[in-house]
Amino acid sequence: MGFTTTQIAKHFREIHFGGNWTTSNIKDQLSDVTWQEANIKIQNLNTIAALTFHVNYYVDAVGKVLEGGPLVAKDKVSYHYPPITSQADWESMVNKALTDAEKFASLLEKMPDSKMEEIFIDPKYGVYFRHMIGIIEHTHYHLGQIAIIKKLIRYKEEEL
Repeated sequence: MGFTTTQIAKHFREIHFGGNWTTSNIKDQLSDVTWQEANIKIQNLNTIAALTFHVNYYVDAVGKVLEGGPLVAKDKVSYHYPPITSQADWESMVNKALTDAEKFASLLEKMPDSKMEEIFIDPKYGVYFRHMIGIIEHTHYHLGQIAIIKKLIRYKEEEL
């Protein structure tokens, strides 16, 4: 296949902690978001808190598979998170997302490269490589949403 688990883990870390081509990452985007901003709903867009939870929901679920467990994830609950009612709640959610991301990357880089060509749980999910790249693409997609929503929130605040 040509790509090593170390390279994929590096790419995954970059989307969470920096160093990617877009110069945007989860940690930096969320670092100055307050719990109030994380809860602001703009029209029919998801909140920053909802997107943060949603991205981490899949990282956590697939991370458990990398540890040898079953895949336990359901799209219908991937946005169901406990209310964020304080800065401590928000920081806890962000810290969990970043901790889970580092754990995921560490597990991934310890896997043999040959694992990337194996079926991920069930043939309907394709091979590990496809799934790992999918997690990165999913994170990039929602990172873009978080960045735009953050700008919209702060633009609205400047107008007030």
